[in-house]
Amino acid sequence: MSDGMVIKNASELVTCSGFSARRGAEMSELGIIKDASVIISDGVIRTVGPTEAILSPSEEKRLRDEGTVFVEAEGKAVLPGFVDAHTHLVFGGYREKEYAWRLQGTDYMEIMRRGGGIASTVADTRGASFEQLYESGMRRLDSMLQFGVTTVEAKSGYGLDHDTEIRQLAVSRELDRKHPVDVVSTFLGPHAVPPEYAGDADGFLAFLTDRVLPEVAEQGLAEFCDVFCEKDVFDLAQSRRWLEKASAMGLKPKLHADEIVPMGGTELAASVGAVSADHLLQASDAGITAIAEKGVVAVLLPITAFGLRKPYARAREMIDRGCAVALATDFNPGSCFSESIPLVMALACLSMQMTPEEAVCAMTLNGAAALDRAHRVGSIDPGKQADLIILEFPSYRFIPYHIGVNTVEKVVKRGAVVYDRSCSAISGG
Repeated sequence: MSDGMVIKNASELVTCSGFSARRGAEMSELGIIKDASVIISDGVIRTVGPTEAILSPSEEKRLRDEGTVFVEAEGKAVLPGFVDAHTHLVFGGYREKEYAWRLQGTDYMEIMRRGGGIASTVADTRGASFEQLYESGMRRLDSMLQFGVTTVEAKSGYGLDHDTEIRQLAVSRELDRKHPVDVVSTFLGPHAVPPEYAGDADGFLAFLTDRVLPEVAEQGLAEFCDVFCEKDVFDLAQSRRWLEKASAMGLKPKLHADEIVPMGGTELAASVGAVSADHLLQASDAGITAIAEKGVVAVLLPITAFGLRKPYARAREMIDRGCAVALATDFNPGSCFSESIPLVMALACLSMQMTPEEAVCAMTLNGAAALDRAHRVGSIDPGKQADLIILEFPSYRFIPYHIGVNTVEKVVKRGAVVYDRSCSAISGG
């Protein structure tokens, strides 16, 4: 990584300034600076402001004499790097047949009963080597980086046994070490009940708690824990028990809540002090109120609702009632085989009644907060890691407006250009 960089003359610099999640009306306050520049050194943002105010001719000459890299951004918008706070990045195999089943009207739970769904990916992931999972993970991260993602969450949950769950998390850790994108690991052991524990969810949870969780915690393989709190998977009592035990071992709680059936998972997230509650398509009024009061980030996944042809989460109501809303892809091989950030943001605006300003906040600062990283990334503030994106257009509004099309021209990670569309190159970490 270079020691110094200046991004100069941005038509608009979208700072999303802050060190914690923005809630409610705050999500519309993007902190835009016109004709702006950013001065970076040692991978950290040092100075942000109007070009005339922070980059006098003498200061520019001094920086150039010191070998600082200058990146011209005239006519372009500069934003914080996107944070994709919910993905299932590491997996084996694909489930393209299920797409046709869904088009024929087969619902998610029926697909699972046919042996599809999570169970299908579990079989393929158990059969994949570390090297195979690592190589496919690298390719997926390359694609995510081109969409402007600079930090991504990666869940396990496609092993549902000791060895594969550990292997998934070990692959995520190695990807974090080797790829420019920061990879944040979540242990989702209770993603489904495997065939060997059919009808015995309690027994499976006991196995995870006794055999797998201690090793994950001792080796520092995950920062977060998660559970699929859903009808016919893990109920409220089981989900609470898992989250409390994992939290006691140092993993911060998240959960898949109220995606398919309204079960009270959103209320559970508030009760256990979860960092985030994700999906929330069926969240109750009481659940929305609870997470707003407790400051739990609502991570909404519009491409999944789109792909499953389900009603979208009530983003407009959540924001109006004071929630901190984040957006993420839910990239996975079944319900959402897409890493398209522009599609996420377009659907958020067109189908969830979010404004472009709220969508930008949800993909940057609030996404970072959903990974407990708002103090480090997610905004263009002095002292934060220099993770930024430069668009080919002069405004952030082109992201949802150019529906589903990538508008990212360059990606800066820790103060160095790691992706430049003009040369289609991705530089190593």
